[in-house]
Amino acid sequence: MATLEQYIIDLKAMQEDAVHLEYIVDDSFFALLETSEFQKGNAHVSLDIKKQADSFEMNFLIDGHVIVICDRCLDEMEQEISSADRLLVKFGSEYADGGDDVVIIPEDEGTINVAWFIYEFMALAVPMRHVHPDGECNPEMMKKLSAHLSGESENTLEETEEKPIDPRWNDLKNLLDNN
Repeated sequence: MATLEQYIIDLKAMQEDAVHLEYIVDDSFFALLETSEFQKGNAHVSLDIKKQADSFEMNFLIDGHVIVICDRCLDEMEQEISSADRLLVKFGSEYADGGDDVVIIPEDEGTINVAWFIYEFMALAVPMRHVHPDGECNPEMMKKLSAHLSGESENTLEETEEKPIDPRWNDLKNLLDNN
């Protein structure tokens, strides 16, 4: 069974001033995190770590795709993502979030698990609106959406025409037209 251990980096034991790591993030990664944003995808993660005097600069480059639900037709769709993010890691007495791109980890541990950061950077790279390109949405669902937006029900227009319109609505419409 896959685990997130491969994403644990021992910064305290880092001998070189610069380290380059590569990860392939796939469906098993998302299953381990048990998130609701998305559970499928495939991405290449390139991580460069530079050791500095009092910190470690981590630069993440992420390219790939995740599977999200189309806002229009509710089918799954592949959403391309690309991200370049920076994280500064410092040693301290206990774990703390030092701001947007700064994390403080306990010096006695000296390790950081970057799995959650990779997931967050991917989630931030996904656009707010998830929509298939034109013509790729589920045609049956688009037909229902079109009918809903035009005020039609799934029943035929003939059924709607059989019902007489309450004359009071016409009187109200006349009031609006006069203004």
